[in-house]
Amino acid sequence: MGSITTQSWLQKLEEQLNVDVDWMDPAFSKRMASEFGIVPNDMTSNNLWVNIQMSHPDNKDLFDNTVKELKDEGWLSIYTRIAVGLCKRNIDNIKGRVALQVNPHKAYDTQAVLDHARAYAREFERAGIPKTKYFIKIPSTGPALNAAPLLEAEGIRTLGTALFSLAQAIACSQAGMLYISPYFNETRAHDDLSLWPDVEDPATQHTNAARVWQILETYRRLYKETGKEQPLLKNASFITPKEAMAAGEMGCHSATISHTVIEQLAKLPYDGTKQPGEGVPKPQHVYKNPGPTPERLKKLMQIDPLASAEWDGKLASTEVDYLANNGAALEEAIKKDPQSVARLDDALKLFQGGIDESQAKIEAAMKKL
Repeated sequence: MGSITTQSWLQKLEEQLNVDVDWMDPAFSKRMASEFGIVPNDMTSNNLWVNIQMSHPDNKDLFDNTVKELKDEGWLSIYTRIAVGLCKRNIDNIKGRVALQVNPHKAYDTQAVLDHARAYAREFERAGIPKTKYFIKIPSTGPALNAAPLLEAEGIRTLGTALFSLAQAIACSQAGMLYISPYFNETRAHDDLSLWPDVEDPATQHTNAARVWQILETYRRLYKETGKEQPLLKNASFITPKEAMAAGEMGCHSATISHTVIEQLAKLPYDGTKQPGEGVPKPQHVYKNPGPTPERLKKLMQIDPLASAEWDGKLASTEVDYLANNGAALEEAIKKDPQSVARLDDALKLFQGGIDESQAKIEAAMKKL
């Protein structure tokens, strides 16, 4: 399996996939390069991170000036410009794209998703950031994902977020999205560790490992059968370094990692004897010529620890049009999966809380003008 070296776990992971920073603080991205030897690939964010960063003292000028400039255009216009401004302050510290998430209160309103994504696009253009340097995060509901093909046709790249099932992933493929971000852990587990599967070998023992693997294998098959590019899997929501390392072993394209877990990965000297299964160097194309399935991962295609007692053992079909009729088939598939229902609802409520706090801050500042 290898021996102890001076290489960090973070540096080892970067050999296997693209390491993204799930945090908007420019100072931390700079630290990743100067102290950890890794320049982040993409910078992801969500409504919580925007809310935290807009209150950072370093961004007071951006917040105050934007409120003054757009005081007559409403809080969402102000929020949108501030969020893009925060991205601009970090874009030179990463190699790839920055990301922003649409208003989570509108996760079941196709037109509202379109409107907010296009508003972000206008602000990115105003800030001098081209379409090749950002993507928009869209909740993986039937109505919201119906906005993605229209945005993609306009050159606005998208990511399917709040994603917990194979059916959602297939819908994202049908929508032509650039990325998806399955949550390895449900959002509540970060605050309530009793909900967290604390296992020694996340790649085979974590309750969500099978679903991530099934998505990857389905995308590999679809690429082979159709030649159509599939969304790149950007795994998210890790609690420990070994969960992030499992994403490398599985062959995910990228992992978007919180600053706290990145710190832990950077401080751990890599020791191959401590990793149950080791990943391979990242390929030029994640779906074109996949290597042989590691023997220890083969069982993941036949199990689903998160499935309901009524599960018949069959995986979601790629023959179903999950986007038709405003995503009716996807909504039905989610409804039949209690874990997806609960986790999607939890995620949306969490992000709604973040944008609600931002709205309150902006409206309080507007009243003072």
